[in-house]
Amino acid sequence: MTALLWLKVLHVFFMVAWFSGIFYLPRLFVNHAETSSKEVAEHLKGMEKRLLYFVTPFALFTVIFGLSLIYYYGYDWFVAAKWLHLKITLVMLLLAYHGYCFKLVKDFREDKNVRSGKFYRIFNEGPVLILLAVLYLVYLKPF
Repeated sequence: MTALLWLKVLHVFFMVAWFSGIFYLPRLFVNHAETSSKEVAEHLKGMEKRLLYFVTPFALFTVIFGLSLIYYYGYDWFVAAKWLHLKITLVMLLLAYHGYCFKLVKDFREDKNVRSGKFYRIFNEGPVLILLAVLYLVYLKPF
């Protein structure tokens, strides 16, 4: 039982760390898209890159510990846990979102951003909605 609890703690810890970065990065994009200062833009380029590379291992550890939990509970549990299948789909969407952030960081780095601050404000809401849905599934297990 102790191993299971440690897996859960580590899974949640890395998930929280990952989300903190995924919530903040689009805010940097908003500021970057709206600045007219070259100096500020250059500073934001560094912040965006460092933040994305900093939180990427947290995403990987979240997935690793999540898969470890599935392995610990076993195949029969996995098949029966229909809520988990939807959670995994949402996590895959979040991983795609995270991957897309690499493209956006590259676009900003190369001064090729064509999107507005308003786009990035809306873009920032995706992970919020995914987190709410994942928490609903994990804690209420509706099916």
